[in-house]
Amino acid sequence: MKLFDMIAFDADDTLWENEVIYLRTRQVLERVMEPYRPAAWVAERLYQTEMRNLKIYGYGIKSYGLSLVETAIQVSDGRVTGREIQSILDAVKSMLTADIQLLPHVAEIIPRLALRCPLMLITKGELLDQEAKVNRSGLGKYFQHVEIVSDKTESQYAGLLAQHAIPAGRFLMVGNSLRSDVLPVLALGGSAVYIPHPLNWAHENGEKPDGTPGFYELEHIGLLPELVQKLEE
Repeated sequence: MKLFDMIAFDADDTLWENEVIYLRTRQVLERVMEPYRPAAWVAERLYQTEMRNLKIYGYGIKSYGLSLVETAIQVSDGRVTGREIQSILDAVKSMLTADIQLLPHVAEIIPRLALRCPLMLITKGELLDQEAKVNRSGLGKYFQHVEIVSDKTESQYAGLLAQHAIPAGRFLMVGNSLRSDVLPVLALGGSAVYIPHPLNWAHENGEKPDGTPGFYELEHIGLLPELVQKLEE
C-alpha cells in the first residue's frame, strides 16, 4: 500500500557535502585573524555574528561572507587590512563554485526512489546559489518540485503542503537537521527521517523526538528504500 504522496529531501549535508566547505572557509578567517585573536575565540565570535545577521541576510554563502567580513573587522578592532579582507572574499567566492560531492549512496538511491514515488527537494538559502548547486549535482531531473525557501519553519512547510495539495499525513521529509527537517514536519502530523551528518552547524541542532509517531532515524541514506518499503507493507 502506498503510504506517501511525496517524499521530500533536504539538500545540503543530506544529498551532498556542504558544512565542510563552510568549515574550510572559517579556517581561512581563523588564519587571517591569527595575529589578533586565537582561533577558538574567532570561531565563537563568527557564530555570534551569524546568529545576529540571520534575520537581516538570511541563509547562504553570501550571507556567510558578510558575517565573515564583519567578524574580521570586529576581531581586529578595525585593524584588518584590505589584503586580509581580500583573502577572505576569495575563499567565499571559491565556495560559490565548489564541486558538488554527493554523499555515499545518493547517486543510486535518488533515481530508485523517483521510480517509486514523486520526489521534492526543499532547501533553504540564497536562490542563485542553491539553484546552481542543484544544477551542478545532476540530481535535479529526479525531483518533480524544487523549492528554495528562506527558512524551514512549520508555517513554511504548511504552505508548501497546501500549495501542492499534499496531506501532512502522506508526506515524508528526509534530512540531517532536527531543527529544519524533522521537528516542523512532525508538528504538522507528517513523517520525517533523520540522517545525522558528522559535521553539523550548531544552529541546526534540536532535541531528538524519540518515540514521536512518524519519526525515524537512519545511519545513512542507503537504508531509506528499505525503510519506505517496510512502512508501506
